Amino acid sequence: MKGLRSAIAFLTILPLGPRISAGGLAAARAWFPLVGLLLGFLLAGADLLMHAAFPLLSADSAPPGRQFPPLLAGALLVAALALLTRALHLDGFMDTCDALLGGYERRRRLEILRDPHVGAFAVVGLTSLLLLKVTALAALPQAGRQSVLLLFPCLARWGMLLAMELFPYIRREGLGTAFLGNRGRWPLIGGLCLALAASIGLAGTTGILLFALSSAVSWAVGYWAARALGGLTGDIYGAVNETAEASVLVLAAVLTAASPLALESPLVGFLD
Repeated sequence: MKGLRSAIAFLTILPLGPRISAGGLAAARAWFPLVGLLLGFLLAGADLLMHAAFPLLSADSAPPGRQFPPLLAGALLVAALALLTRALHLDGFMDTCDALLGGYERRRRLEILRDPHVGAFAVVGLTSLLLLKVTALAALPQAGRQSVLLLFPCLARWGMLLAMELFPYIRREGLGTAFLGNRGRWPLIGGLCLALAASIGLAGTTGILLFALSSAVSWAVGYWAARALGGLTGDIYGAVNETAEASVLVLAAVLTAASPLALESPLVGFLD
């Protein structure tokens, strides 16, 4: 259980983990999808609380069925996720935007990744990412909404695990090196089983599509970075996570807009 506690301590602000050690982090990556489910549970709970409390705040003359403002709910959920994760992955996403889009040589790109300052690509990339997340969350209907909130952090962290296993880590020293001890197939198989089971259980057939998308996007970002840099870094892992989160949310919003029953599964009725 040291790996699980280390994963929680590293990926969240929750005070559930011990002091982080290299040994604990080496076993932590297998638990990334489960930590994603934990984050999803917190987001789904916050969303339910907002919508349940809103009628109590409404005036007596308010029309029946009035709901919490969707855009505001989406913005609050995105802010809550950033707070719960210490904006760790957002920082990596910004650095990756500057490095991969603003640099033309491998050496220069690696220098940009180490630079604490941000450039125009980071600002534009972060703004676009947050807009996509907020509007996608706002577009999700109540039917199946909790399933998506539970699932998308899990699938994004599965994407990080996939990138860690498929592509080499480029730095001899760095935040990501602690995760790569004892590399083998079992963390990947365990994460795959958990993420796929959660996808099917929470979203049925649509969950398989979301799982496939998160895997494909994570592979594509990892492949692009590996070609450009010669390998991945901790910042790239963060970019993989953020890109996968946004992609899953956008596809879920599009599918539910096309068919409100797209997220039907045995668990949806219980969650909603």
